[in-house]
Amino acid sequence: MNNPSATGPITLYHKRRARIERAKGLSHVVPALVLLSGVFGVITGQEPFTLLLGLEVLVGAAYVLLLLREIQHLRRHPNHHERVAWLELAAAGIFAIEGYHIWHRHHEAALRTGEHKFHVLPWLYAALAVWYVGMAFGIARIYERRHLHLHANGFSGRMHPFRRGFSYTWAEVDHLEPSGPTDVLVHRSNGQQQKISFANVYNGSALRDQLLAHRQAKTADAT
Repeated sequence: MNNPSATGPITLYHKRRARIERAKGLSHVVPALVLLSGVFGVITGQEPFTLLLGLEVLVGAAYVLLLLREIQHLRRHPNHHERVAWLELAAAGIFAIEGYHIWHRHHEAALRTGEHKFHVLPWLYAALAVWYVGMAFGIARIYERRHLHLHANGFSGRMHPFRRGFSYTWAEVDHLEPSGPTDVLVHRSNGQQQKISFANVYNGSALRDQLLAHRQAKTADAT
């Protein structure tokens, strides 16, 4: 949970995170509905029930339900993430099933013609399935790399999960100066300056103000 605290890191989220996550989730909804539609073939008697068909329906239904859950979660808690991204796991299942069907078609064609060829696409889908499984269990750590940590000896953080962070002790800081609605200018004791921008962060202005208040509280304690 992104609860501002002076005792631990505050996870920072991109201000368009909810929109990005919704778009990513909707990008897989069509293949999920295709898998889910297999149940109508069984109901109408056009297709026999098989374990594979049951798995397809299960994965399709799981994805649709988890997508609805995710959209509701993002609407209520845009600044919160779960430890496991269950929707990514369902997407991995979709990729795995699609990859299997592509492989199966090529395999049947090879049996008919006697020509065995290497096909990249099934392996690509398999790799995407593995990637999404990794993302399901690792995306929480990626989110937490973007953070602000206000502690007794100073402050530190990272404004982008894959870029260098910053770390200051109070001995290194002369003063902090607000710059615009979301940025802060760090004036170091050696005369150097660094701008830290919260412009792309959800609730950036409030977080910038929290950093300034953290410095003011330290100054008040020293006087």
